[in-house]
Amino acid sequence: MEAPLSGSMTTAPERWLTALVFTCLLAGCGTKQVVVQSEFPDPVMNPLPLTLGIWYNDDFANHEFFDEASGRSESSWLVNTGQAQVELWQTLLTGMFRDVVFMNGKPGPGQMNPVVDAVLLPAVDELQYAIPSHTNVKVYEIWMRYRFQLVTTGGEPIAEWTMPAYGKTPTAFMQSDEGAVRLAAIVALRDAGAHFATTFTRVPQVEAWLNSLPRAGATQVQP
Repeated sequence: MEAPLSGSMTTAPERWLTALVFTCLLAGCGTKQVVVQSEFPDPVMNPLPLTLGIWYNDDFANHEFFDEASGRSESSWLVNTGQAQVELWQTLLTGMFRDVVFMNGKPGPGQMNPVVDAVLLPAVDELQYAIPSHTNVKVYEIWMRYRFQLVTTGGEPIAEWTMPAYGKTPTAFMQSDEGAVRLAAIVALRDAGAHFATTFTRVPQVEAWLNSLPRAGATQVQP
């Protein structure tokens, strides 16, 4: 059922250039453009008594994926999730931790960043989608895989792991392909938030780090 995206791996700089070129070339030739926007609910849990730093690189903060049409009867897609990504993780992390601090730059030696307990670096590792023209099933679906790094202010690694997210919506509730893809993306983002909130402290490296802290006994999250 999956329909792999040729442009779904968006971390390499050349893919941004490719997407930009195709956007310009196909703007008048049936490219469907979607900007994902939504409000996300605050998590209901006891915040971890930690100060978490967060760093969004440009690829994440401006995340988009581009899928070039394979034939004249199909449309190309350009879907921007960057704004929604930032809004989701800002809302989620603010509810999960006592304090959340945005870093001045990527953690590393010599970088003038605030001192925090740890810094989270999120990334979209992969994205795939399927629409009725791909599957002949009247369902729109989006699969996402995140990669997270938890590091010290100086950039030393604490933990690294991946996490899936999934969203789908039936066409019966939508008036357009664009609207259906937008809603599927929102559902996938909410799934990502719920998954992160309930599994963060269960990641083995994260759990070991929490247990090593002086206040480890007070760091249990209640979903």
